[in-house]
Amino acid sequence: MFGDDVDEGDVLVSLCDLKTYYGEDSLLSDDPVKAVDGVSFDIHKGETLGLVGESGCGKTTLGRTLIQLEDATAGEVRIGDTDVTTLTGDDLQRWRRNSQMVFQDPESSLNDRMTVGAIIREPLDVHDWKTPRERRARVRELLDTVGLSEEHYYRYPHQFSGGQRQRVGIARALALEPEFVVLDEPVSALDVSVQAQILNLLNRLQDEFGLTYLFIAHDLSVVRHICDRVAVMYLGNVMELGPTERLFQQPQNPYTHALLSAIPEPDPTADSDRITLTGSPPSPRDPPAGCPFATRCPMKIRPPEYDSVDTEVWARVEMLREVLRERSNADRSLTERAREILGLSSRFSSADEVHDELFADVTLPAAVEDHIEEAMDHVRNDNETRARAQLREAFGSVCDEERPKSHVVDDESGTSRCHRHRDEHDEPSRSQVVSE
Repeated sequence: MFGDDVDEGDVLVSLCDLKTYYGEDSLLSDDPVKAVDGVSFDIHKGETLGLVGESGCGKTTLGRTLIQLEDATAGEVRIGDTDVTTLTGDDLQRWRRNSQMVFQDPESSLNDRMTVGAIIREPLDVHDWKTPRERRARVRELLDTVGLSEEHYYRYPHQFSGGQRQRVGIARALALEPEFVVLDEPVSALDVSVQAQILNLLNRLQDEFGLTYLFIAHDLSVVRHICDRVAVMYLGNVMELGPTERLFQQPQNPYTHALLSAIPEPDPTADSDRITLTGSPPSPRDPPAGCPFATRCPMKIRPPEYDSVDTEVWARVEMLREVLRERSNADRSLTERAREILGLSSRFSSADEVHDELFADVTLPAAVEDHIEEAMDHVRNDNETRARAQLREAFGSVCDEERPKSHVVDDESGTSRCHRHRDEHDEPSRSQVVSE
């Protein structure tokens, strides 16, 4: 049923506008957490597709949704003609047999009360694979496959090192001979020397069994070593996808530029082109209406009437918008609410301090200053929502209003979501960025 008649290099898994939301019926908020917010890409048979991005961007949720450990809110995950998000009963069990996951923490993902043999045998028992004797033989075969010994069969996880425990997790994932494996940061908790051993093991197993990997990671050097293609994720969206070396050498998306610039430089005397992003990622409960990266993007498109405004001044205008957004998303404690009722100062009454800190040492053009003062009056009158709207009307651009489409880039070898790929704007790779 799954993966039949699929040749190496053909599409094995296809995602179409996949969404995974949490808390839609929450008593505390009407807004769901948009962990995965409209992701579309293909994973080819036999490849390793890397998935990278900041903590909280939705990487793990996406991986768990693919193998149906999490329910998709909308969209499709297709393998052949089957949408696995609609599967139930025996069909869902067959998909889970064909797709497995290796978890990030090799310690917490193993049951310390079970022997290694029982842990690896558990998937075989659940799926009633052959006879008990054949299951035990299969476990011993898997132990040898991942570089452990048959004598480890009756030992417990706490008797093993981190690298050995991860080998146990890999053996468990391979027990049912899956075609597709999600690797969720499989080496991040391991020492560097052990990481190399596990990565080499994963490469060998892929060649031996024809596996297809989704490799989730923070460590970009590991991703560059093991992955054929890389998808860069931000706030539940894939911002760029392309061949690994091309993406590392010639990133096409502003977020990819910033992410790669954060890779440590071994030579302390070398020139640093690090891009310093302002603020923090927006809440996935309240993502930007336009480009997901718009609130932090150093290449954000300006309205034409402000093209001549000094770069430093414009950066501070954007910072004010970011501060107001952060303030509106912050939760007022009971103590702060009480202080406001009593007319006492709180962290939400420091608008003038914010204004002075941002603009006291710069000269604002008259048109800019008028809009800033109008917005600050709204803040002083306890109407930050109107202040945000007023600044958006005055200084907003296509990046704030429209969600960018996925543009084919670099001789059709990849895709990137950025309005600067449109003909009327400069390409992101050629645009000037604010670096530290």
